[in-house]
Amino acid sequence: MLVYVLNKHGKPLMPTNSAKARLMLKQGKAKVVKRTPFTIQLIYGSSGYVQPITLGVDTGYKNIGLSAVSSAKELLRSEVELRTDIPKLLSEKRQYRRTRRNRLWHRPARFLNRGNKKGGWLAPSVEHKLDAHIKAVNIVKSILPVSSVAIEAAAFDIQKIKNPDISGIEYQNGEQKEFWNVREYVLCRDGHKCSHCGKSNTVLNVHHIVSRQTGGNRPDNLVTLCEKCHKDYHEGRIKLSAKKRKGFKAETIMSILRWKIVNKLRELGNTVNTTYGYLTKSARIALGMEKSHANDAFCIASGCSRERTDNNYFIKFVRKCNRSLFKANLLKGGKRKVNAIKEVFGFKRWDKVLHDGIECFIYGLRSSGYFDVRRLTGEKINASAKHTNLRLIESFKTWRIAISIC
Repeated sequence: MLVYVLNKHGKPLMPTNSAKARLMLKQGKAKVVKRTPFTIQLIYGSSGYVQPITLGVDTGYKNIGLSAVSSAKELLRSEVELRTDIPKLLSEKRQYRRTRRNRLWHRPARFLNRGNKKGGWLAPSVEHKLDAHIKAVNIVKSILPVSSVAIEAAAFDIQKIKNPDISGIEYQNGEQKEFWNVREYVLCRDGHKCSHCGKSNTVLNVHHIVSRQTGGNRPDNLVTLCEKCHKDYHEGRIKLSAKKRKGFKAETIMSILRWKIVNKLRELGNTVNTTYGYLTKSARIALGMEKSHANDAFCIASGCSRERTDNNYFIKFVRKCNRSLFKANLLKGGKRKVNAIKEVFGFKRWDKVLHDGIECFIYGLRSSGYFDVRRLTGEKINASAKHTNLRLIESFKTWRIAISIC
């Protein structure tokens, strides 16, 4: 197993083997600065010799693949899990805000906070994806002297995904051509009649099969219902036969981000090279590797002839806090509810702890001092572990990291 090394100024050097690291620690020439990935820092000065290292990044909507390779072997591989709960939380916050404002008297606006910001505004969920990709690269650069970054700039042709035979002028003759908006197209597509009861001489509504925050306003997610059937559905009296169809949310977001990630890394002073999905796929098939984000990142970094490493890590981005602003109902006297417990007996949620010799994370806190501890992947270790049986290893961060079994 490789041990990552920093010089006395905190700059990354080439990693060493565990035997040499153990000897330096025993002789007092180094100190431990990070447990996962295991990293030591030299106390004495060194020449600072480093080799060229390429970091392959397999970008993704839910997961990122990372693989750092030198001219001889792979030095690190990792899979990163991104947050997907942001749209849901923003929708909840919007509902709570509207409820809260309904209790207040009207007041004039205190500032203008509407409209897109200058310089390319991104939705919060999309901005998280961009920031997470940059942070994932910086995590690796903090322990390895990365000289260049290779990224797969994936482009998604959504019309071709829907219809593989599309070509030429057919791109300009989409399903919504000559319709003013999506609603008009859906009503015309369904023959201006209710898809459930078949009535046409009544008020018609356009219903989202999957909630708008999840499925969006694409035509495949909309169906025509009369006002009565629409109300009956939301009150649970009827069920619809319309099937949920696969959306293209992930493909759309990655098409937005592909060059933003590249340009942002270049702005930060990185040497960035781009590659494409068909090259990654052909290289992975030639090596006989199974499909995974880490394996794709290895191929993106051109590590085909290199020896693979055992240093495999799983990184997960988690929610930072649960603000009291999100609480819907007030107590008597207009007092806001107490926010979720932040710290109990010196422990916080997402702290990394040692329980019965197993490294795990605190998923849930209780004021009684009994906590829900699990592995980072969600596997339960103990649903009610007493705080006296836990030892703190690392305090909470917005991202957590654990060793992953190959």
